[in-house]
Amino acid sequence: MSDPRELAAVRGADGQRRCPWAGSAPEYQAYHDDEWGRPLADDGRIYEKLCLEGFQSGLSWLTILRKRDAFRRAFAGFEPEKVAAFGDGDVVRLLDDAGIIRHRGKIEAAIANARATLTVQADRGSLAALVWDFEPARRGRAAPVHLGDLAAQTPESVALSKALRRYGFRFVGPTTAYAAMQSLGLVNDHLQGCRVRAACEAERRSLRIG
Repeated sequence: MSDPRELAAVRGADGQRRCPWAGSAPEYQAYHDDEWGRPLADDGRIYEKLCLEGFQSGLSWLTILRKRDAFRRAFAGFEPEKVAAFGDGDVVRLLDDAGIIRHRGKIEAAIANARATLTVQADRGSLAALVWDFEPARRGRAAPVHLGDLAAQTPESVALSKALRRYGFRFVGPTTAYAAMQSLGLVNDHLQGCRVRAACEAERRSLRIG
């Protein structure tokens, strides 16, 4: 059996080559093709991704994908202004919601992160402006070939984690911050030969960060 770290892009049933993790479940393929690595500059979506990466800590990302609609219902569509107004009664409500991850620390972190988002917006103009400050240089960055080429954290993710925590964000350690960077398109970690890699590069070139 091949070492998972040596897995490269693989051809799926539709004849398209993708990162190997994309083929393990339909939800993964849709997420891989349509979201992961697609550059985002919308504060609400960035806030949502940071929260969901925090909820994922210690769990499978597939668990989060399958519960995402329930998360969105529970957290007011991840609109920072609405979640920032949540109080103790909302925490109790969320702890009783079987559709989401019922972890008090992570629930309270999502509320704290909404309030931190508003603070960042007041200070920096947007959450996107803060997050994208930590985009590493793309020029000269080789496309990863195998899963083992992907980092768990980087100097940029360590710095982003520190910046977010200074504003009051929680559950945003360097590894979680790097996972968010991958998801938000700050780095393009689609493997060489993956059908989505070029599209992510093109979207980054056209992205305007307000």
